[in-house]
Amino acid sequence: MGGRGWNDQSLLTLAGELLNSTVSFLVFSFLDVLDVVLCVVYKLIDYAMEAEWKPCYCSSSNNMITSSDSFMVSVNRGPKIVRLCSTKLQLEDVSDTLYSRHSRVSEFSRKAAVAVAASTSMSVRSPATTSFAVGSNIMEMLKGKIERRLPQPIPLWSDCDCKICNSWSRSTSSTSQLYVHAEGPADGRTTTNEDVLFIHGFISSSTFWTETVFQEFTAETRSRHRLFAVDLLGFGRSPKPADSLYTLREHIDMIEKSVLERYDVRSFHIVAHSLGCIIALAMAVRHPNAVKSLTLLAPPYFPVPRGEEPSQFIMRQVAPRKVWPAIAFGASMACWYEHVSRTICLLICKNHRLWDCLFKFFSGNRMRTFMIEVFMCHTHNAAWHTLHNVICASAEKMESYLETVREKLRCEVRVFHGGNDELLPVDCSYDLAARIPRARVKVFEKKDHVTIIVGQQRAFARELEEIWREAGK
Repeated sequence: MGGRGWNDQSLLTLAGELLNSTVSFLVFSFLDVLDVVLCVVYKLIDYAMEAEWKPCYCSSSNNMITSSDSFMVSVNRGPKIVRLCSTKLQLEDVSDTLYSRHSRVSEFSRKAAVAVAASTSMSVRSPATTSFAVGSNIMEMLKGKIERRLPQPIPLWSDCDCKICNSWSRSTSSTSQLYVHAEGPADGRTTTNEDVLFIHGFISSSTFWTETVFQEFTAETRSRHRLFAVDLLGFGRSPKPADSLYTLREHIDMIEKSVLERYDVRSFHIVAHSLGCIIALAMAVRHPNAVKSLTLLAPPYFPVPRGEEPSQFIMRQVAPRKVWPAIAFGASMACWYEHVSRTICLLICKNHRLWDCLFKFFSGNRMRTFMIEVFMCHTHNAAWHTLHNVICASAEKMESYLETVREKLRCEVRVFHGGNDELLPVDCSYDLAARIPRARVKVFEKKDHVTIIVGQQRAFARELEEIWREAGK
């Protein structure tokens, strides 16, 4: 009986996986086509609403040079792209997954476009580029382009225009700094100089912390610590510049300017969730003598096998092109489809006030709706670029970050993960701890990517307080 039961269970599992694979193939084949159609639709609407085409990554990197106000070139040192933005001169490394996401329909469309271009007089042959340098003539040309360029409307027609999402655009000083929720002793002083930086995850905001664990800290903790929860660039109440690439460097620079410099933070603890863990590790590497403890929740760490393209491998792990589980389906649409994900943001993020009202109406206003602000107050431009330029592009950097934390930092490292996390498996935390032997991993059974905090914030607040006490000994 036991063997037969085991066989029946195995058959059901196999049948479920086969059904998931079949449905996923059909759904994502449809989405491949839909994204191409939406590309044309959005170009027409953008031109009608804002009198200019909004560049996208459907074309190859070479075509992006001529179809937008950007200058994108390939360099020889691995899969890196350098971009000069038109409203400010900047050289940024961006992920190749922005313009290279291999699907059956997109690959067919690309080959068809190349064949058509080759058969017309409009095709232009470009010599292979092995190096890149910005000459004085290019600088002058870019300078003139910047001076002639009309200011881009804020917000864009497809973005939310509410006070929460656009509070940063109402004053000049707000555009250069992140929104920071700061709490501390009433007299503004601490007796032990204990500062804590909280970094949220993808499509989230500081509200993820302030409406959960911040509510549960003891009076003693509040009297001895300054607590800083930031909205990352492009999320929550922070600036959402349309010309930003939302790279890891940009996120770190803004945190340093908005928290470390503004509040004169000399040493600090870091608490980070999901995507925020990548930023936290990069911050720790940049400030090795300042970090007192490192607490990582559900870190997106996937060791890249030898021979794999790092960014492409990470993209397939985070967004596996499957319809089930549902959170993986959402991540796949957000990562693989630029225009489908823009449509989702148009329907959900632009109308988050409507969803908030509907939720309050149907719940009889009996439930708090802070999670709507947590997950819906961002722009598509910010989410799209952050996903690719932080999560996918970090694949090449994570190993060096972990090595630096292991060899050069002496701070406490704690890692937490939900046992039922269907977006980032528990193995992510175990693999990270294998790279940093002193890191301690704790798995919360029956908790997922969100409920690792939401719903057990009191217990987690006690965990954090214990970590900070141990680090202070």
